[in-house]
Amino acid sequence: MMQTVLVLTAVIFSLAAGGAIIRIARGPSLLDRVLAADVLLAILGGALCVDMAVNRHLNNLMLVVAISIIGFIGSVTVARFVADRREQPNES
Repeated sequence: MMQTVLVLTAVIFSLAAGGAIIRIARGPSLLDRVLAADVLLAILGGALCVDMAVNRHLNNLMLVVAISIIGFIGSVTVARFVADRREQPNES
């Protein structure tokens, strides 16, 4: 039973990661790419959490926390950058 759940989650995470990588590659905008990168980091964190649950250890916990913080800070930084660019008037 546990093996079936592990295979199912691996397939779901793989499909989701593939979709996120395609969105990073195709874009079309910077915000789409940043959102896809954030989703990819969330998928990686979820996969690490599944690994910890299956193997009953907490070895990757600090890595999951670091990935979450990096994803959050990166998304907020890019969102502020884009917001600042939109507030400036065109100097044409």
